[in-house]
Amino acid sequence: MSRPSHMTPAILLTLGSLVALGPGVRAQTAPPPAAGEPHAATEPHAGAPEEAGAAEAEHFPVFAITSVEVLHSQLKPQIDVIAVRGLTSAEGWEEGDLVPLGNGVPPDGILDLVFVAQAPQDSAAPTGYMPIHAILPLSMDHPFKGVRVRSATNSVLLKGLTGYAEAKAPVEPCKQCVGRYFVAKGGAAPAGVAADRIVREDDLPPNTRIIRSTDGIADVRHDPDRLTILVGEDGRIDDAVWE
Repeated sequence: MSRPSHMTPAILLTLGSLVALGPGVRAQTAPPPAAGEPHAATEPHAGAPEEAGAAEAEHFPVFAITSVEVLHSQLKPQIDVIAVRGLTSAEGWEEGDLVPLGNGVPPDGILDLVFVAQAPQDSAAPTGYMPIHAILPLSMDHPFKGVRVRSATNSVLLKGLTGYAEAKAPVEPCKQCVGRYFVAKGGAAPAGVAADRIVREDDLPPNTRIIRSTDGIADVRHDPDRLTILVGEDGRIDDAVWE
């Protein structure tokens, strides 16, 4: 199942068309540059739409958000910095970024963001979730009263833009699932098979794709947040990949 791909989900087309919420909103993965230094790492690539489109095509939402924190500077000019931690489905993700999901200030004052990153081009074995982080500085005169950050599987809301909010890290039911017996939702485990030799569909991520030996495949688009499991004729898992 491992193969390079440049296919892009529809959600990326939406993200690519979003506009930053004012001059104080600029996502980045490093501290803001000092006065007088260029902003090349965070400025939009005006005048080079083809290069910008190519970069966006490789970014996907990270798998899960684990915490959202707001840090307040003590020196003037004062700024608020949103720090977000999350998990990716596998190794190789990089360039974490916080992208606004709207234009302007919503009525509830909540800044809505999605945590995206550059995903590896090849499929990856489910060897364990990997940590990733990103930061977003806000100017001192920003109008927001809270922040919500979304991933491929969850969202975390921090009200008041103070302190932090956490979410429970997802379990890893398929870290070593090849060779184990697959039990579909509502199904019964094979007789005489120990519990540690079973992988239940109820415990897998909600968008997991199960491909049995008699199934066809209608969608081969690259999606590194989707776990695909191949089930053999004997009911055991023959392979598992993040696509």
